[in-house]
Amino acid sequence: MEEVRRKRTLAAPWALVINMLLLYVAYGVTRLAFLLENLSTYEHVFSLQSWSIIVGGLYFDTSAIAYTNALYVLMVFLPLHLKETIRWQHICKWLYVVVNGLGLAMNLGDSVYFQYTARRTTIAFFSEFGGDDKLGTIVGYEFLRHWYLVLLFIALMVFLYKCYRTPRPQVRPLGRYYLMQTLSLLIAAYLCWAGMRGGLWDNRPIKISTANQFIIRPNDASLILNTPFSMLRTIGKNSYHRPAFFTDEQELENIYSPIHDGVRESWSGRDGRERKNVVVIFLESFGREYFGSLNREMLPGYKGYTEFLDSLIDHAAISWRYSYANGRASIDAMPSALSGLPMFVESFVAASHATNRLSGLAACLDSLGYETAFFHGAPASSLGFQGFTKATGFQHAWSQEDFEADPRTEGRAAYDNWWGIWDEPFMQYFRMKMSDMKEPFMTALFTLTSHHPFHVPEQYKEVFREEEMPIHKCIRYTDHALRRFFAEASKEPWFKNTIFVLTGDHTNASNHAEYKSAINQFSTSIILYDPSGSMTPGIRDGIAQQTDILPTILGMTGYEKPYLAFGCDLLNTAARDTWAVNYLDGIYQYFKGDYVLQFDGEHTIGLYRLDDYRMTSDVRSKMSDVSSQMERELKAIIQQYMNRMIDNRLVP
Repeated sequence: MEEVRRKRTLAAPWALVINMLLLYVAYGVTRLAFLLENLSTYEHVFSLQSWSIIVGGLYFDTSAIAYTNALYVLMVFLPLHLKETIRWQHICKWLYVVVNGLGLAMNLGDSVYFQYTARRTTIAFFSEFGGDDKLGTIVGYEFLRHWYLVLLFIALMVFLYKCYRTPRPQVRPLGRYYLMQTLSLLIAAYLCWAGMRGGLWDNRPIKISTANQFIIRPNDASLILNTPFSMLRTIGKNSYHRPAFFTDEQELENIYSPIHDGVRESWSGRDGRERKNVVVIFLESFGREYFGSLNREMLPGYKGYTEFLDSLIDHAAISWRYSYANGRASIDAMPSALSGLPMFVESFVAASHATNRLSGLAACLDSLGYETAFFHGAPASSLGFQGFTKATGFQHAWSQEDFEADPRTEGRAAYDNWWGIWDEPFMQYFRMKMSDMKEPFMTALFTLTSHHPFHVPEQYKEVFREEEMPIHKCIRYTDHALRRFFAEASKEPWFKNTIFVLTGDHTNASNHAEYKSAINQFSTSIILYDPSGSMTPGIRDGIAQQTDILPTILGMTGYEKPYLAFGCDLLNTAARDTWAVNYLDGIYQYFKGDYVLQFDGEHTIGLYRLDDYRMTSDVRSKMSDVSSQMERELKAIIQQYMNRMIDNRLVP
């Protein structure tokens, strides 16, 4: 028995090498699972780019393995003769298996979660969902849906456990033992440090954006990265750093300033009109892809899933030829649309500067005598929404608990057993509460039914059936809920004196290649509707982004004081001067005119035409003047954002 046990052991350095190689195999398997689970997004990688992706993947796997196994390496080479026991080696083995099992589970879990975020999960995930007690239920549900990934995880755990090699106990004389163990520990520590940084000679440690060095398309970065690395490299990081693109403050202000002066003329001189009510509706996961009316040019003959909203755009509302979200998560949409702040590097709500003094649509309109309220059908603690609404000046915030307590509603019977109240009944509650408010009022509603795990109420399961993707039936259901909301709201006395803004909070799962490129992964809906008939309906030229909502509404309501917003008044800005900006995995994207520029924080890495939906042709070399000008403008936007965030200057 002792002889068999001895054959399964190796000298500590060789045992460690073999155990580390096992991890490279396991990480490679999880990357393959990630690729296969998201194959429709990554079909193009089976080309000359494949070798680069393999090399880049090894680069980041090395860093993740070094980070997660630092304690294990220390325990193997700790220069103490007392550790040369079977019990100590058992502890080392279980530490190795459990810690690395957690890393593999993160990678496999992100194979599924990536479909909804288009990026590897970072530590900000816990800030986004930290207040939700339903997270465990959602994870359990996904275990059942993706049982094959669970089986793969079990197989990988067995693989690590069975193939693990135990370091052989050392019986050298004490003097030689301590010398060799100390020397081995120093060498192993140096190699771990180099692995964490991404190389022996690099001056700077690798970061998430380094993945872009190995790819052609920025949205391929997630295939290079792994989730343990993305998590560990974002713990406790202050993501805002003061750039030095422009040393002359006046030059910076001349290129770009986010400060708006307000309307030039006094509102009292506008024909004695009353100030309009304002309603902003955030539509969970309503990417532009799901609209028929917004895709007639890109996808001829495509009908989409938003029959009511398409009719609204065609006959009563306006939208824009290109429209973008400023972030990829629900918690990014509120600061963008209600406070004019795009998501740069990390979500503002989860950032270290989230306590900065902040204004927004509610606070500005409050100063004009508006009553303001925020509505969300989930529990009050969900996603940190209520904290943000208080910080930006909302007077009221009504949620699932308030809905259930109101005798005019269905109460608990309208609960979806996942996130909160189904959209249809909550929209009717929203309408009733607005009728209770004093005009003029400003409200914001955040819907939730078109959120993973994509269920519809029992009575609609035969009406809205499964289609190409699970989300499609939910888009149809929420579109139906909106039809009912507007039908009932149109009977209210406040309806015709109200401005409605509808925007998707972010994009979601896609089944068209045109929407899997970096250009369109942020394409969402921005719709402006005035029931008084003052606007010519249809799709206008130009670019719209969520941060345009604040200045556009303040222009329509006659706000005269200075305010901050990284956007423009869409109704009073020429189409050629409209623009948009967003950020993903270390890459900034700047949309203006007919182009989108991609910038890694130091250099331009691509310039594409906006109608090159699949991003097949980088035109930097042909359009160098355009590229240079756009880079200059984007640098000014970034520097204004970072300086003001760091200096707490988000209010004029």
